Amino acid sequence: MADAIGNKAAHDYHLDVPAPEQGFFAKGLGHGDWGAKNRLSRLFNPKSGNTVMLAFDHGYIMGSTAGLERIDVTIAPLCQYTDVLMGTRGAIRACIPPTVHNAICLRATHDASVLIDDMSTGNGLGADMEAAIRMNAAAVAMQCFIGGAGEAQSLETLCRAVDAGERYGIPVLGVTAVGKEMARTTEYFLLATRILAELGASFVKTYYCDHFEKVVSACPVPIVIAGGKKLPEAEALEMAYRAISDGARGVDMGRNIFQSECPAGMAQAIAKVVHEGYTAAQAYEVYQEVLHSQG
Repeated sequence: MADAIGNKAAHDYHLDVPAPEQGFFAKGLGHGDWGAKNRLSRLFNPKSGNTVMLAFDHGYIMGSTAGLERIDVTIAPLCQYTDVLMGTRGAIRACIPPTVHNAICLRATHDASVLIDDMSTGNGLGADMEAAIRMNAAAVAMQCFIGGAGEAQSLETLCRAVDAGERYGIPVLGVTAVGKEMARTTEYFLLATRILAELGASFVKTYYCDHFEKVVSACPVPIVIAGGKKLPEAEALEMAYRAISDGARGVDMGRNIFQSECPAGMAQAIAKVVHEGYTAAQAYEVYQEVLHSQG
């Protein structure tokens, strides 16, 4: 087996060499079967190759949080501005109209709640692939605690989900979870994203960090950034712009959209960055226009 002792630090990421196309627009995913690629084409816009995901799965560990007290009121109207809805089956089934045409990325793990001091103690399968099929999901999301106490358990859960996903042609999103003791460094995200991809995740969700272009280059499948905590709108747009410029294939934002003063404006501004190449400043003008139009 590989020995971590004496291992040379990586340094040549070949940033000037594009990944092979493999006959499909999504990086590293050209060798999958037709059904999986069809679902990926719903998750990622084939024209831009990117995605805007709207995350509202916070309640499964936090309970009611600002902006998500009434998902039917706050989230459902935003569907028209996003590509993918990221939520639990309970919230989607109860609060999102089945007439929407967004791709569904189903939160499929259960984790410790905010009542537990160390939330990285591990997780388990909260929804299996049959549940995902019933929910017409285009992907399932598996949270993994790389470096945490529950690392082995969460990676085992990921592997079993990948096995099931390959049987049914359903892509798996590997989500890097950062616990209290985990530093959000380039080195950490290089390790965490690579592990999830190597174990079979079709795409990976992680946080933006310094030297993010290296993280993207070293990960053989598409990376989507997490929005994280609520930021001022201009800062959130700048983060999205930098991530896309560094090679991310989309953003999965929650609080930075639904806790915004103007959620519809923020969702539309993010879409301009992700799909149309707007700069952060240009996108912020879009946000301001929508905000002012709503008076």
